[in-house]
Amino acid sequence: MDAAIATAIAQGVCDPMMCGVSGYGTMVIHLHGQGEQVCVDFHSRAPGAVTPTMWEHLLEFQSPDGFGFNLTGNINELGYKAIGVPAAVRGYELAHARYGRMPWSEVIQPSIDLARRGWAICPTVYRYWNEPAAKEGLLEVITRLGFSEEGRRLYFRPNGATKQIGETIVNENLAVVLETIARDGADSFYIGDIAKAMIADIAANEGLLTLDDLATYTARVSTPARGRYRGFDVVSSPSPASGVMLAQMLMALESYDLVGLGHNTPDYIRLVSEVMKRSTVDKEALIGDPALLPDPAAVMLDPTRLALWREQIDRGEKQKITRAGKVHEPSDTTTLAVVDADSNCVALTQTLALPSGVVSNGLGFIHNGTMAAFDPRPGYPGSMTPGRVRISSMCPSVVLQDGQPRIVLGAPGGPQIPMGVLQTILNILDFGMPVDTAVAAPRFSATSNTIDLSRRIPHSTALKLSEQGYASQHNPYAYAFSAVHALELTRVGGVTGGADPGRDGVAYGF
Repeated sequence: MDAAIATAIAQGVCDPMMCGVSGYGTMVIHLHGQGEQVCVDFHSRAPGAVTPTMWEHLLEFQSPDGFGFNLTGNINELGYKAIGVPAAVRGYELAHARYGRMPWSEVIQPSIDLARRGWAICPTVYRYWNEPAAKEGLLEVITRLGFSEEGRRLYFRPNGATKQIGETIVNENLAVVLETIARDGADSFYIGDIAKAMIADIAANEGLLTLDDLATYTARVSTPARGRYRGFDVVSSPSPASGVMLAQMLMALESYDLVGLGHNTPDYIRLVSEVMKRSTVDKEALIGDPALLPDPAAVMLDPTRLALWREQIDRGEKQKITRAGKVHEPSDTTTLAVVDADSNCVALTQTLALPSGVVSNGLGFIHNGTMAAFDPRPGYPGSMTPGRVRISSMCPSVVLQDGQPRIVLGAPGGPQIPMGVLQTILNILDFGMPVDTAVAAPRFSATSNTIDLSRRIPHSTALKLSEQGYASQHNPYAYAFSAVHALELTRVGGVTGGADPGRDGVAYGF
């Protein structure tokens, strides 16, 4: 746990558009000595000032999985009104208090040092900062990065261009914030001077977040989502995350001979994509704030429901997904996996959602863009109501074999997260791939009526899918659709790791 929290905070220092102290996330923990698994959930919440219909008239389009919503003027994703309740620091604190061993201040100190001495911009971070807008009407990342005066000072050259690959980012203000949290605990962030500085800036710019929103936020320990696949136990994050979706897809595929179909053949992609689409429909309809909606597992994992899916797929029925207008897929997220010498495991995924671009003067961190994920239409599982928990696609997971951890994994990637984690598990358990090969293998995703294919999947495969009546499109990137990072454990105590080569992650052993 100490390693997981230290790494999570460091990620927020050196990948500031992906996560940070203003963000939120979830983690699954395997406590090996107790034979127990728990989840520490720290999802963001809507501020108390929201109303269910305040932005309904501004809706322009919706993301493929229904989680992201683009509004006229981008009011819900850029600037002060986009900010929801920061949750990460409370989550780190709760997990450390229950399961950490080192002093809190020592866990945070490496991140303080990293912010103060500086970190070098890597190619993946630079590429992300300078990517053009994915679709018409969307904001470029550079617009978010340069929204605030302090953001421009930290990340831009005087000529208006972002700093370049290899340049060092020194963030003394963030170092001071982290020092304060290390010395005074999470209360400094939620009710102390940091909180007061945040809210003074947000209130002065007509944001929604208040001191009361911060003061009343709590992270929680919850029961993980669970499923079985070919004799393995799959443990993942429950609602409002999407671990039950991962379990559902695995259980729906269990009766099929996937090896016989062949890895990434047209028939394999068709089958798995149909399961992905059906699970996406269920996720939209059933996953939401656990305080307001029933646990979706009873419905989503019902064997009768999954048997009906298989009958439909075997008959060649195609699942249709309806979206509100055009589509958009946010993917601003990070993940990590840790195993210690005692086989305790942590899988943690965290995010800023679509970062708001707000960097309050003197604080050094980018605020979350939580509000982009809430449905501006009333009456849906993710609709805006005061204090409602933000739904996410995150599914950090642990796969167990006879009570022993076998795989610890997670991914960033917005709505593509469960799809990448699913395929990595299939690659290891069905196709026998080593973990590094499993996370690097070409992937595909189906969160809409079009199947998205990695550029490394042959065009001949797309042609055969077209002959079966499927629309598909190739992603321009060789490594696409989430960026899975995973550890695999052997029965003799060895651990191997795989980090998606499309990102800057790495597997370390000590």
